[in-house]
Amino acid sequence: MLKFGYGGKILRINLTERRFKIEELDKKWIRDVIGGRAANTKRLFEELDPDCDPLSPENLLIFGVGPLTGSILPSSSYVIVTAKSPMTGILGDSAAGGQFGAEMKLTGFDQIIITGKSSALLYLNISNKGVEFIECPELKHHTIVDTTYSIRKSQKDYSIQVAAIGPAGENQVLYSTIVSSGNRVNGRTGMGAVMGSKNIKAIAVKGSGILDYADSLAFYDEVKSMKKLIRNHGEYQKRYNLGTTMLMSDLNGVGILPTKHFQDGICDYLDEISGEKLAQKYKVKNKACFNCNLHCSRYYVCNEFEAEGPEYETLCSFTSKIGNNNLAFALEMNTYLNQMGLDSVSTSEVIAWIMECQEKKLILPSDIDDITLDWGDIDSVRNIIELITFRKGIGDKLAMGAYKFSKQFSEEAQKLVLQVKGLDIINGDPRGIKAYGLTYAIASRGGDHLRAEPFFELTNREDESLKRFGTIEAAHRLSEEGKAALVYYSEKIALLTDSLTMCKNIGLCMDVLTFETTSKLLNFCTGIKYTPQHLEEIMTKSVDLQHTLNTKFGLSRKDDTLPERFIKETLPRGPTKNSTVDIDQMVDKYYSLHHWK
Repeated sequence: MLKFGYGGKILRINLTERRFKIEELDKKWIRDVIGGRAANTKRLFEELDPDCDPLSPENLLIFGVGPLTGSILPSSSYVIVTAKSPMTGILGDSAAGGQFGAEMKLTGFDQIIITGKSSALLYLNISNKGVEFIECPELKHHTIVDTTYSIRKSQKDYSIQVAAIGPAGENQVLYSTIVSSGNRVNGRTGMGAVMGSKNIKAIAVKGSGILDYADSLAFYDEVKSMKKLIRNHGEYQKRYNLGTTMLMSDLNGVGILPTKHFQDGICDYLDEISGEKLAQKYKVKNKACFNCNLHCSRYYVCNEFEAEGPEYETLCSFTSKIGNNNLAFALEMNTYLNQMGLDSVSTSEVIAWIMECQEKKLILPSDIDDITLDWGDIDSVRNIIELITFRKGIGDKLAMGAYKFSKQFSEEAQKLVLQVKGLDIINGDPRGIKAYGLTYAIASRGGDHLRAEPFFELTNREDESLKRFGTIEAAHRLSEEGKAALVYYSEKIALLTDSLTMCKNIGLCMDVLTFETTSKLLNFCTGIKYTPQHLEEIMTKSVDLQHTLNTKFGLSRKDDTLPERFIKETLPRGPTKNSTVDIDQMVDKYYSLHHWK
C-alpha cells in the first residue's frame, strides 16, 4: 500500500451486482500519470469499450483525485469525474472544487470506478472500509441541497461530503451535472446524465485517513513559498472581491463579451449586470474551497434566492448572452440550475441559439410548442428551462442539447449552434483571444477553454513571451503568431493541475505552477523522484493518449475547427472589430508540434 500523497487504493463498484472490490494502486502505473485527470483518462483508455452507449451500464464513471488533493497546498481540493460523454460521444470529464475531493482522499481511494446499473435508485455511502448500497426512492426528483441534507441527516453526520444529481440528471438531460458541497459543479460533458443512467442519486464520502508527506518540512517550505506567490499576485485582491465575475468587465472592455449569442462583443448595459454590481448589491460574504487562501467564491442573497456563486460562465450565460439586463434573474437561474443539476453553458446555448434563429425566422414558435423566445424574455427562459429539466413537451428534445436538436432544421440554423465536437463553447469570443480559439478547436472534450486556459495571451508580457515561445506575439491577444506554441505549453500545465489536483484559476491563470515547482512539490510529498523534464514528457504523452482515445471514438483532424461565425464574420464594433480566426493554420502548427497527422 502506498503512502505519501496517495491513499493507495482503488475502489471498484459493480452496481448491477451490488458488490465492490478494493485493489492496491500500482506505483509503477501512477508514476507516468500522477493522478486525477491523467489517471482517469488512462483508465478509460485501457478499460472502456469505445463503442459502448454512454448511457448504458457498460460506460465507466470514474471519480479521481491526485497526490496533492486535500494537502496543505492551497486550492488542491478538486475531484475529476470521467466517462464517455453522452453529449458528445467522446472523452468526457469535468472538475470541481469544494470539499468532496479532500474528503475522498481521506477514504484512501485514489479512484472510484463505477460500472453497471442499479435496479433501484440508491446512493453510495463510501468509507475507508468500502461501500454501502442504500436505496433512496424518497429522494427521487429532490434538489441537490435537499438530497445532501437528507443523506447527512440519515447518517447523523453533517460533515459527510455528498456529490449528487438533481432531477435533470435523473431524467438524463445530456448536459446535466454533478454537484458537491451543494454548489461545486462538475458541469461540462453530461457526467450527471451518466450518473443518472446508472440510477445513482448521490455518492457520500467520509474518510478517516491521515495525510503524510515524504519530507514534511521541505514540502511545507515549498507550500509556504507558493502561498506567498498567490497572496502577492497583482490580481489577488480583484479575484478575492469578484472571483471569475471580474471577466464581465474585462471582456467587455476588449470587445469580446458574448452579447446576443456572440453577435456583438460589447454589452451596453454592462453596469447593470457586472461582477462589481453583483458584489455591491447582493454579495454577503466570501467563501473558499478546502484549504485555499484566495477565497474567490462569493455567497449572495437576492430576494428569496440565496446560493454560492455565480461564476462568470453562468453570469454571462443568463445576462448578455441572452440579451438580459436583469441581474436578479441571473442569480435566480444560478440557484435553480445548481439545484436541478444543469450545465449553465449548454443550457444557455440552447436558449440563445433559439432566440437568434427565431429572430432570423429559421425557427418558428410552432416548431417548439408555440413558444416565442425573444432577447431578454426572462419569463419564457424560466419556463423553457423547467421543461428541459423534467423533459416535458419540447423540453424532451431540447434536453439533447442545441447541436443534436438543430439537426431537424436547415443547414443555416445548424451553423448557428456555437459548438465544437458537440460541446457548446464557453463565453469568450475567440475572435479577440486567438489562443483560446485554438484551444476550443483542439480540446479533447469539445468546445472548451480549460484544456489549456492560455491566459498568458492577455498579459502583454513580451519579454516572457519571447523567452518561452520565441515571439513577443504570443502575449498579444489579437495575434495568431506563437499561439500554437502557447497552447502546446499551456495544455500540459492545465493537465498537470488536473492531475495533482489543483485549481487552474490559481495554478495556471496566476502562473504559479510550473514543471519546476511541481517537481519539488511531488518529490517532497510523494518521495517519488520527478524532474521537470519527466513531468513535461508524461504530460505530453497523456495529451497524445487523449487524442488517440478520441480517434477510437471516431474523431479526426476535420473535427478540430471552430464554428463558421468566428472564421468568417467580424464583430460590429469595439477593440476587436474586423477580427476573425484563421483556425486552420493554427491547428496545423499545433499538430506539427505534437507530430500528429
